[in-house]
This record gives sequence, structure tokens and C-alpha cells, in this order.
Amino acid sequence: MRLKTSLSKEPKHKELVSCVGWTTADELYSCSEDHQIMKWNLLTCETTQVVKLPDDIYPIDLHWFPKSVGGKRQAQAESFVLTSSDGKFHLISKSGRVEKSVEAHCGAVLAGRWNYDGTALVTVGEDGQIKIWSKSGMLRSTLAQQGTPIYSVAWGPDSEKILYTSGKQLIIKPLQPNAKILQWKAHDGIILKVDWNSVNDLILSGGEDCKYKVWDSYGQLLYSSQSHEYPITSVAWTLDGELFAVGSFHTLRLCDKTGWSYALEKPNTGSLFNIAWSMDGTQLAGACGNGHVIFAHVVEQRWVWKNFEITLTKRRTMEVRNVLNDAVDLLEFRDRVIKASLNYGHLVVSTSLQCYIFSTKNWNTPLIFDLKEGTVSLISQAERHFLLVDGGGIYLYSYEGRLLSSPKFPGMRTDILNAQTVSLSNDTLAVRDKSDEKVIYLFETLSGKPLGDGKPLNHKTEILEIALDQKGLTNERKIAFVDKNRDLYITSVKRFGKEQRVIKIGTMVHTLAWNDMCNILCGLQDTRFTVWYYPNVVYVDKELLPKTLYEKDASEFSKNPQIVSFVGSQITIRRADGSLIHVNISPYPAILHEYVSTSKWEDSIRLCRFVKDQTLWACLAAMAVASQDMDTAEIAYASIGEIDKVQYISSMKDLPSKESKLAHILLFSGNIQDAEMLLLQAGLIYQAIQVNINLFNWERALELAVKHKTHVDTVLAYRQKFLDDFGKKETNQRFLQYAEGLEVNWDKIKAKIELEIAKERERSAATPAVRASVTVQR
Repeated sequence: MRLKTSLSKEPKHKELVSCVGWTTADELYSCSEDHQIMKWNLLTCETTQVVKLPDDIYPIDLHWFPKSVGGKRQAQAESFVLTSSDGKFHLISKSGRVEKSVEAHCGAVLAGRWNYDGTALVTVGEDGQIKIWSKSGMLRSTLAQQGTPIYSVAWGPDSEKILYTSGKQLIIKPLQPNAKILQWKAHDGIILKVDWNSVNDLILSGGEDCKYKVWDSYGQLLYSSQSHEYPITSVAWTLDGELFAVGSFHTLRLCDKTGWSYALEKPNTGSLFNIAWSMDGTQLAGACGNGHVIFAHVVEQRWVWKNFEITLTKRRTMEVRNVLNDAVDLLEFRDRVIKASLNYGHLVVSTSLQCYIFSTKNWNTPLIFDLKEGTVSLISQAERHFLLVDGGGIYLYSYEGRLLSSPKFPGMRTDILNAQTVSLSNDTLAVRDKSDEKVIYLFETLSGKPLGDGKPLNHKTEILEIALDQKGLTNERKIAFVDKNRDLYITSVKRFGKEQRVIKIGTMVHTLAWNDMCNILCGLQDTRFTVWYYPNVVYVDKELLPKTLYEKDASEFSKNPQIVSFVGSQITIRRADGSLIHVNISPYPAILHEYVSTSKWEDSIRLCRFVKDQTLWACLAAMAVASQDMDTAEIAYASIGEIDKVQYISSMKDLPSKESKLAHILLFSGNIQDAEMLLLQAGLIYQAIQVNINLFNWERALELAVKHKTHVDTVLAYRQKFLDDFGKKETNQRFLQYAEGLEVNWDKIKAKIELEIAKERERSAATPAVRASVTVQR
């Protein structure tokens, strides 16, 4: 990826240009110390003067009123705020008329910024004051006052906090009074520019120590650049938070959100005092110290999938290279390309007006449909369909270009969704809410309706990243997520009234990804690279989890690496310096997943015997129990030396009825309530009581016996035997109450038990067909 820059032959402004701002994707306004406001049309390459300001107004900062708020277009999108050196800010219409000038600060007003919904304006000045103004320019409050000038200011993602500079310090101050202020020393020189992105919640700062730095919203340093030759005079995020630009003297840099640099340009511009990205994030403009305005387009983005490599060579042209046979195809588009995604055998490209869907089998005939909004901020793909996110909503399309659904939830803000907070699979869409980060909304992809009983998934702490598995049955769909403490959890997506268990399967996880072909999960934990070959094991036999993992040292990936993709048996990881590393894992677990999904148990056992790997046997054991194939489970458990479990499984074979066997498989997986419910539904009261006795759930056993008026003496007899073995006396009132006047006769009890077992055998022999239809909702 690099920047393609363009400068006009002669500067259009006579003095330095202090600020620039986009009105549309192709129109820019610039202000200069020659008191002129110029309009640049990129389509016609024309430059016109909008207005000449009075001679005492020297512009410093410009910010357009936000265009669309929550998908609704605003009437006042036609105006901007201009701050100037005479202590005033001016509200100016698109035609250049000064609507209002407001005395704001003593000394120059160094920056002015609208919040995201356009309800408030913040200004900062040389006098060290921060003031909040209403839309019409009325003073609401003075937020802070300090002895040094404030050079730059930015709103927090939810418009409830403000970030500003104070010499070498950065300060985050919430608007609520008495809320805690966060302050830290960020640079060794005065900080000149800050920016805070609403999608990734990261902060950017640049200063006179000639460095730019990336911080999270808690003030932790994520990246610090090398020292440049000159002070960093401007920094700016793209809207979607994937890239940022840095400006300095004769220097323009394009960087990834993690800090490393894609490209360095050395244009003849003087210092770049201001950088503004266009709405769609494809180009930027810079205000130059020598009177020029520089324009730069992002080109040469690359997308890779299996044997295809696609490069955006020009704004409207892509080059497709098949590395197997070196075939090259050129894809031409009518408008400029804004976003693209390549996965699952399809390339989805959104331009400023249309969406193109290419199949990797045929590059000549794409499917094309028109877009409503235009600026697509995110494309996410699953095997059967894909998702587009724009300012207006979330839209799911099939690869035939048919709109499937448009899911909605209360308070939805689509402008701040990214790949970490949206996940798509063939049947489910998961979205992490921004207003409450502990909540994940789940939708059916085809209908767009909430899943199951319609309740979202709630977690106890804020969730950072979510990912749905891609394969398997709909009612076994799992979601993995990482919370603020960097713990990795897994839970089932289908919820029918009863609360699904959320199980922790990893700690200190920085990044994760599901495989595209089978349900294998990989992640980077602290100092280890981990692959969970069968994450579902936690619902079957939690003790097996450590045996189903593959771990290797992650020190080669340096700090803060990110998983880019997990396709087939290859995982692509991007290091903090931007270099890509490919890690290959064993192909056998994926083959095992495939065998098990088609119930080829003989082949599975043969594969494990051939590979001779304990991890594979452990996966097979768990998979077999999940599919209730206890013969395979017995062989697999024996191979990993779990003798107690082998004995329990072989004891199941002697059970008289299908229901008892199913109940014991559920018990094996720790689902005690489900097992008991199954037995009670089948009318096997004694077996349900015996299960509770075996688990020493004495009170539940007695409760069942009393409720069904049977085997009260059996429960009391076993309880008495249990107490006698430990030399204890009965203290429980309920047991004392029922034991009064009841004589325990072991011969009678044994006869009753034998009778029950005989009855159960007869039943299962009489109705084999009916019994076989009993399945368990896991």
C-alpha cells in the first residue's frame, strides 16, 4: 500500500495554508493566511475562491459540521466552524457567508471541533481554556483552565470525553463534573496534534520531539515511532480506523493502525499543518506551509486468498494474479474502489455507487448492484453470503446479489462497527453493541430476526473482540469472544430459554481467528501461539481441554502481533513491524473434523492410529462422546490412558434401556440436570433417584422419591449406609422426619431395585422403535 500524491504546478494560495476540510468525497475547502477560502473540485480539477475574509482574520483550524448523524442527513451539514488568531470562532456557510462570529478566547483559538452528532462544539485557545458551545454558538461551559496553550483537541468516541494537550502531557477529561481525569506524559516535547478514532478507540499524538505515538484510551502506549528530522505537525485517522497519516516538514507518511509505516512520501510542501481524510478513506488532503494543498490517494492495497493475489493498481483498476499458473486478469470499475474483501472463493468490491461480486472461477462476469448510501465502511464474508455496513445500516446479501436481510437493534450505530465487533457465519450474525459493550446481539442471517428467544448475550465485563465458528450444524454454532481482561470465552449461540454456559478457555489472548474449513480456533496468548483443535470439548469433557491444544512459543512474532487469516492449515500473522509470517499447523485435525462430520468413525480411528498423536486421540474421544458414539470414545480414551473413563463407558453398555444410556452419556459430560430430566420424561423415576444418590445429591433424591411416592426407603437406606460408613449421625430434619417409623429392609430394597431394572428391560424390548427417537438437545 502506498500514497500517490499530486501537487498543482503553482500554489493557489499566496501564504501558508493552515487548514483543509472535505465537503464531499470530491470537494475540498482550504483556508490560508492570505485570508482566502478556496474550493477544490477534484473531478474537474478546478479551484475557485469562495470568499476573501477580512484582513484581521487569520484562520487556524476548520471543521465541517457532521454530515450524517445516525444515518439521518442533517440540514446544517452545509456549514463549518473556522477558528482564528483574533480569539474568535466563525460559523461560515458553504457559500462563504459568515453566519456568526463569537468572541471565544484571549489570544488565538487554536482548534475547534464538532462532536460526532453535531450537538456541541469544543474550542481551545492560547489562554489554556477549553470551552463547550452549543450548535448555534452559545457558551455552555468552560471545561478546564490551565496556564499553557492547548494546541489540539479531540472528542472521545461517544462524545462524552475530551482529549487535549497540555505541554508534554495528554489529558482525557469527561464532560460530567467530578468524573476522574486521566493524565499522562506522552512526549518529550510539546504535543502539537492529537486525534481520537471512534471505531477502534485509539489515540494518535505527534509533537516537537519529532515522534508520533499510538495510545489506547487508558493511556497505554501501543506504538512509538523513531525520531523524525522535524517536528510532527499533523496526524489524522481515517474514518474506519484502519489507517492514519502523519505530516511533517516535506514529509507525509501512511501508517497502519498498529503504528508501522506503509509508505513515506517526501513532497515539496514545507510543513504539513493539517491533514484531512475524505469520507470514504480513499484519499487525503494536506495543508502545506508553502501555499500548496497536497492530495494523496491510497493505492496498491493487496488482498490474498489461497492462490489468488489481488492488487488495487489505480483508483478504478484491480489486477488479479493466480500464482499457480501466473495468469493475470485486469478488473475495471466505473467509479473508484472504496472497500474490497476476498474470501470463500469470492471477491466483493464496493465502489462509491455500486457493489461488484466476482467468483474466483470467472473474473469476466461480475454481479453488479447499486448501493443505497455509497460509503461502505466494512465488508465481512461467510461461505454462503456476505455483509455490507454503511452509514445507514447492516445489509446481508447472497453471492447472487440478492438482499437477504437488514438486522437492526435499539441504539444501533453502524459507523463504529469493525471486523472485531461484527462476525458472520452461514446462519448467524453477531454484533457487539457500542452503547453497552457487555452485550452481543445475535441474528438469523436469512430473516434478520434475533436468534432463539430474542435475548442478546450478556457478559460480566466489556467485550473487545467476537468471532463465530464457520462450520457444522446451526444448533451447534459457537461464538468465541475476548473480554477486557483478555480472557477468551466460548458459548453456544442457540438459546432456548435456559441460560447457556459461558466457559473460559484461555487467558491473555490478544487476537483470535476461526478456521474457514472446520471448527478449529487459533489465538495468540501472552507468549504462546495456541490452537484449540476442538474447542467444543469444554461441553463434553472439560478435563480433556489441555490435551486438545497445540502450543508453540510466540517470541518470533515480536510484541503485539495480529492474526490476519486462518485458511486451510495456514495461519497468517502480521508482526508489529508490518511483516507477515506464515505458520503451518498439522492438517490431520482438519481431516479428523471432516471424518467425524460425516460419521466415518472407522476412518477416524485409522487416522489416529496412523498419526500416533495424543492430541488427535483426545479430540476424537471428545468428538465421539459429543456424537454419542461410545464405542469409538472407548477406544480413544483407552489410547490416551484415561482408564476410569473407559471403565465408565463400558459400564454403560450393560444399561437396560436407551434412555439410561443417553442419560449416562449426559452425566459423563457433566449435564446432570439434563440427564435427570431425560429419565423423568421417560418415566424412569428410580433411575433418576439412583443418579442423585450416586452423586450424593441426597436432598434432590429424597425430593424426587417423596414427589413420586416411591423408593423413599431406598434413599433413606443409602443415606444411612453413607453416614454409618463415616461414623456420622443424621442431622438433616427432612431425613429425620421421613425416617420416623420407617424400617430399612435391605432385602426388600434390593428386590425392588431388581424389579425396576427388569421392568425397564421389558419396556425397551417392547418398543425399540419409539425409544430410538429420543434425542437430546445438547
